[in-house]
Order: sequence, then structure tokens, then C-alpha cells
Amino acid sequence: MIALAQSVLEIEQHVADAGWDGPVRVFALVRTQEALLTEPGLAAQLDPSVLAAATAQPWHLTSIEQEDLPAAPDLETLLAGLSWPETVDGMAVTVERVVLPPAAEEAMPQEPAAALEYLLAHPERQDVRLAVGALRGGPSWCAVRMRANDDSQQVGQGPDLVPGLVAAVRSTFA
Repeated sequence: MIALAQSVLEIEQHVADAGWDGPVRVFALVRTQEALLTEPGLAAQLDPSVLAAATAQPWHLTSIEQEDLPAAPDLETLLAGLSWPETVDGMAVTVERVVLPPAAEEAMPQEPAAALEYLLAHPERQDVRLAVGALRGGPSWCAVRMRANDDSQQVGQGPDLVPGLVAAVRSTFA
């Protein structure tokens, strides 16, 4: 689980370096040692510290950002349409969301356009970035950064902080 946690935090930091208001990003997670065996040229692309970590840790993970994702109307549809070959050990996704306190959510209108307007104008709204990863048939890890506390030392983390998104990530391995 340590390798997965490290990988999710590295992905979150990578996405944070690009700033806020970014798109959904999807990453395949592969064991670095296995990737080096199948793609020897990868060694030249990796930092020496990554190579050393991969040598010392059999489950060290390398993330590979997936480009040209299929068009989808929402995150759930995108994830439901993904599948991975057996060579992929895990996957991670990053997405930005707006959250409200539970009491404010109860007052949100049901009609989608009105709900969006309510959400974006609410004084207690919080913008968050979620980074969620899971290993095939194994553990999950989540990292949550709030825009109001945009500092790598303020990233919340744990195995199941966003259970619905964890389940959606896991479903890509079905």
C-alpha cells in the first residue's frame, strides 16, 4: 500500500504543478521493475532516484498518463468505458469538484442548471482536487487538496476518502 500511496501523492503533485481548473486526468500504474523488463529504453527516461527506488522496492509504481481519452459526458461514463490489459497493475484518476457542507447540499435545487448556479454562487463552497488510485484486486488510496489550502503539506489522504470514486476506479478492472 505504501507504493500506491506514494504514487497517488506524486500524481496529485504533478497535477497540482499544472494549476487549478484542469481536466480529468487518467493514469495507468505499472510496477516499475516489470516495465523496465519489457521496455528497457524506459530507464533512460527515469530519474536516477526513481531507478534506485524501483530496484529497492519490487512494488514501486510508475504512472503513465493516458492521453486522448474517449469523449464522455461525465466522469462516471468515462471510467465505465475504460479497461486495462493485464500488464497494468493499477490506475489513478484526478478530478476537480466543488463541495458544500451537508446542510447547504440539502437546500440545493433539483434542476441541473439551477443546482449548478446555486453551487457556484454558494459562499461556503470549497473547490477540491481528488486523486484516487487503486491496484488491481488490491488496496486503494486517495489524496484530497483544497484550493483554499493549496499546499502540498495540507493534502488529506487515506485509503477510502472518496468511496464512490474508489468504486468507479476499481470497476475499470472488471
